[in-house]
Amino acid sequence: MDNNARYLSAKKSYAELNIDTEKAIEKLLEIPVSIHCWQGDDVIGFDNDSALSGGIQTTGNYMGKARNKEELFADIKKALSLMPGKKRLNLHASYAILGDDAGKIDRDKYSIKHFKEWIDFAKEEGLDGIDFNPTFFAHPMVKDGLTLSSPDKTTREFWIEHGKRSMEIASELGKVFNKPCLVNIWIPDGYKDVPADRLSPRLRLKDSLDKILENYDKKWVIPAVESKVFGIGVESYTVGSNEFYQNYASQKGICCLLDNGHYHPTETVSDKIPSLLAFYDKIALHVTRSVRWDSDHVVIFEDELKEIAKEIVRNDATEKVMIGLDYFDASINRIYAWVTGQRSMQKALLYALLIPNGLLKEAQDKGDFTLLMHLNEKIKTLPLFDVWDEYLARLGLRDDFYKDVKDYEKTVLAKRN
Repeated sequence: MDNNARYLSAKKSYAELNIDTEKAIEKLLEIPVSIHCWQGDDVIGFDNDSALSGGIQTTGNYMGKARNKEELFADIKKALSLMPGKKRLNLHASYAILGDDAGKIDRDKYSIKHFKEWIDFAKEEGLDGIDFNPTFFAHPMVKDGLTLSSPDKTTREFWIEHGKRSMEIASELGKVFNKPCLVNIWIPDGYKDVPADRLSPRLRLKDSLDKILENYDKKWVIPAVESKVFGIGVESYTVGSNEFYQNYASQKGICCLLDNGHYHPTETVSDKIPSLLAFYDKIALHVTRSVRWDSDHVVIFEDELKEIAKEIVRNDATEKVMIGLDYFDASINRIYAWVTGQRSMQKALLYALLIPNGLLKEAQDKGDFTLLMHLNEKIKTLPLFDVWDEYLARLGLRDDFYKDVKDYEKTVLAKRN
């Protein structure tokens, strides 16, 4: 049976549950996924030669890591060519292209001109926009592992200024693409051992955030704060905890960003999404895969990813939940990692779009849990991948992209070593 015949058969199977596969494909094409720039060079960036720090670690030494802007641009371009659907670029401030300003200015002086080449690149690739992240790690001004919560005023002021500049850059990015720019604030601040004072660092963080958020451009900038349980070297106490940030976001009317590697192993982001949708107009995601802890494994088509996608779709929240990717693996081909994660997210969204959510909700509301279980089990054997293949084919892609990646490795990546 050829691909088209399989799709027509799948279309018929889904129609038996009143699911329109054509509408699902059309909807999937409208949902943007923000692609993180930092997979290609192991989160090193362009503005600092120091080792990665701040509770973050990339493992592995696979051939072909991007070493400069030309190589990173080329690798992103290759990865994008293999990714289906609508895409944005997720950019960290540490990827500023400083040019003549190199060695003369620091992160507290960055402006939109240092990201012009990224803007040009995004336009050339037809991307839906750029999201932005101030970079509060891997820098000499991280003092004793602290930034915005530091007891040292000079340290705090440096990072506050960096945050303000990031807000200004984001505003310009929003205007350029005529789409609001998500600005995600994550800091590595915390302590390795049990702290003597848990409150004061959080009060300093609150004050620093208040200053960063003074007079930002609400039309073009969507600020978000991202919590974390712990990081390497800050195992006992994290200043930016979930409780702190959710209360802060609620008070300030900004966005919470949920990274599904940043919680206790028994917590799931899929359960948090509907809870936040009851109170927030917007939610942001960093989709990753944690193995026992925040290990930033490559996103694959696994159960929790499917549950995350289901909560986005079944709650009509595809325009409320901003989806971004966040993982980095240097133990395998980096292009393959990029594409696999993005395709897995798209596949999970398609899976969710092909679920008879109305029938499931009706069964639950009627208390017919036998029917609910029956439908949930039936969904698992429906021909999702025949619809997936059709979706890819319409975009000029195929499911097996391994050879494309290996050819690029042979002709480009291998020559870098």
